[in-house]
Amino acid sequence: MNSDKSPDAFRTISEVASSLDLPQHVLRFWETRFSHIRPLKRGGGRRYYRPEDVELLRGIRHLLYNEGYTIKGVQRILKEQGPRFVMQIWREDAVTLSAEEFSRSRHEADDDDDTYEVSESRHSQAEQGDDAANLVKGAGEAPRGVIVGDDPARQVRSGTKLMGRILGDKAAGGGKLTKDEVRKLQATLFELLECKRILDQAR
Repeated sequence: MNSDKSPDAFRTISEVASSLDLPQHVLRFWETRFSHIRPLKRGGGRRYYRPEDVELLRGIRHLLYNEGYTIKGVQRILKEQGPRFVMQIWREDAVTLSAEEFSRSRHEADDDDDTYEVSESRHSQAEQGDDAANLVKGAGEAPRGVIVGDDPARQVRSGTKLMGRILGDKAAGGGKLTKDEVRKLQATLFELLECKRILDQAR
C-alpha cells in the first residue's frame, strides 16, 4: 500500500489487494458474500475503499484464513456482532469469541459455502477495468489444465471437486495441509478460473 497516502485516504483495489496479500478477484468475490463490503464505484468499474472498508476486509481475512471460519460463519459473526467487531478482531488486543460462539460460527456452513460462484465469473470486463487487463497481459496461451472453450460452470465445479480431492488425498496419506497451504491452493485455483474466463471473453 502506498505509504505516501494519508491514513484517511481512499485506496484502490490493487492497493488493498497488495496490503492484504489477496488476489483482486477475491475481493470482488467477497462483495457478493458480505453485504457490509461496499466500496465506492466509479467509471470503468473502479473501486475505492475507505479506511473502514479496509479494516473490515482485514478482519474478514483474519477470520477466514487465520481462524479457520467458513464464509457462513463470518456472515453469522457480522450479523450477531456487527461489522465494528470484525474490524477489530484481527488486532492483538481484540476481544475473542466465547467457545460456544466460536464453535457455532465456525462449523455452520452449507456444502457449497466457499464455492467461487459462476455469477462472479460473468461480471463484464468493463466492470473489472484494469484488473482484467493485468491478468490477460502475457497470457498468450491458456494455463496448463485449463481447457479453452469448456463450460465455465463445469470448470468451477471441477475446481471445487479438485480441492476436495487434494485435501482428501492429503488426509488419506496421513498428512495435513496447513491453513497457508490451503489458502495458496484456493488462490491459485481462483486465478486459473479467472484467466480462463478472460481468455474466453477475448476470443
